Amino acid sequence: MRKLFAGGLFVMGVASLPVGISPGQTQPTPVRDYTKDPRLATLRSFFHKSECPAEHYSATFIEAADAYELDWRLLPSISYVESSGGKAARNNNIFGWDSGRAQFPSQAAGIHAVGYRLSHSDLYRAKSLDGLLITYNPNPDYVELVKSVMRRIAPTRKVAAVTAQPSKNRTPM
Repeated sequence: MRKLFAGGLFVMGVASLPVGISPGQTQPTPVRDYTKDPRLATLRSFFHKSECPAEHYSATFIEAADAYELDWRLLPSISYVESSGGKAARNNNIFGWDSGRAQFPSQAAGIHAVGYRLSHSDLYRAKSLDGLLITYNPNPDYVELVKSVMRRIAPTRKVAAVTAQPSKNRTPM
């Protein structure tokens, strides 16, 4: 009975992931083809210049931003501030989520999990960018630090975000 119950929880947990991962696959395949999206080249270039492992997840960052109506620069910027874009990540936690204690089955799963929480959790939902970042990390310098990384990726949200729709919940930078 325990094996059946444990197996059931595993199946429920996998079924509840925001994106599917096929056996033998290390990251989910984006639902949409982002190869011609100018945000992808911009984000890859940013991470590449700093030799960040997160470069390999650039499409996943954009996919999550689109899925959860977040500024496409937000999640990459938090990952850059928290773990140098994955250089100092443990347990696939490139965001320092839960004070670094959270563990994710893959970095792509972590990107989607954190993106989902920032978009849907009562703690973050419907807050301005500043309010969201203050909630994420109350350090007084944190808001400006993340926003400065966002501007380094692209000066404004719209520069390369040709296909993105403006978020209904956030005020633009």
